[in-house]
Amino acid sequence: MAKKSSPKSKTSDAKKGRKPGTRPKTKKQTCIDLLKRPKGASLAELQKATGWQPHSVRGFLSGTVRKLEGITLATNAEDGGARRYRIETEKAS
Repeated sequence: MAKKSSPKSKTSDAKKGRKPGTRPKTKKQTCIDLLKRPKGASLAELQKATGWQPHSVRGFLSGTVRKLEGITLATNAEDGGARRYRIETEKAS
C-alpha cells in the first residue's frame, strides 16, 4: 500500500511572497513599531493592527512592554478622550 502524502505541505517562502529566510512580522513587533511613531498609537489602532481585544492590548502594554521589555511608555489623552501611547525616547544631554 502506498504512503499518503501529508495534507500539510510546506510552502516555499517565494510562494508566500516574502524573501527566502525571512520571517513574517510578529504582532509584538507590529505594536512596537506603531508605538515608536512620533504621535504613538491609540488603543483602537493597536487593536486593528493585531486583532486583539482592548483588554489584551492594555495587558500587552503593561506586562510585555513595560515590565518584560523595560520600555517607558508615555500616554496622553486627546481632546476626544482617546488615549495615545508612545515609546518615550531618551533625550541626549
